[in-house]
Amino acid sequence: MTEQIFMEVKDNIATIFINRPEKRNALSFEMWESLNEYVEHCHEDRAVKVIVFRSTTEEAFSAGADISEFRTRRSTAEEIITYSKVMADLEEKIAKGPKPVIAMIQGFCVGGGCELAVACDFRFSDSTGKFAITPAKLGIIYNTKATKHLVDLVGQANAKDILYTGRIFNAEEALRMGLIDRIYEPDQLEKETYAYAKMICENSQMTVRGAKKIINHVLHGGEDDNDEILQEILESVTSEDYKEGVDAFLSKRKAKFTYS
Repeated sequence: MTEQIFMEVKDNIATIFINRPEKRNALSFEMWESLNEYVEHCHEDRAVKVIVFRSTTEEAFSAGADISEFRTRRSTAEEIITYSKVMADLEEKIAKGPKPVIAMIQGFCVGGGCELAVACDFRFSDSTGKFAITPAKLGIIYNTKATKHLVDLVGQANAKDILYTGRIFNAEEALRMGLIDRIYEPDQLEKETYAYAKMICENSQMTVRGAKKIINHVLHGGEDDNDEILQEILESVTSEDYKEGVDAFLSKRKAKFTYS
């Protein structure tokens, strides 16, 4: 795996760093592949409960895909399909994988970088955040899955604004649109992001992962529990986490959940 992407795990939180500051974290094909590998590893690692994406530089979360390699990596239909599949697979692992994912955003969050953030469960930005999705500047048609993620977040009108214009907008406007969830001052972003991740870690992971699965089910048109979801609901009420949660509540103590 390239050193331009690396990971640290502490207190059940896996932090995946984007580390290419000289190019504002423009993502090469190899970096997209590394992100895929790390996210897959996190979903399989029982010690990881929450995933955080962040940058090693305050200037940019990511300026998007590395356009300088498009002539060699995206010059034929076959290459475009291969490149797009790697990006789509990553977004699928983030959006539909069992564990919550937070994008911690500083500075530019543009193009493919914004697409990556949109796939996450949460987007926390500091006040320096700058956002854009720019296929209209490149003559690229945004794919259906990424467009659905965007429309689900910001609605049809805002999605059209973002995609038709390709304009850059600030964190305050992103918050009003619903593109991001919270804004913090630069010196508070890291503290608040990890405090939030810790709060999720302390809850029953059976409940958290079940909630993510059901929310995805609803977003894709589900209105009733399917057989798989119903089975998980029934298993939850006979689980050790359920017993611990009820006992802790009745004993007026903090629960210590064990599901992983």
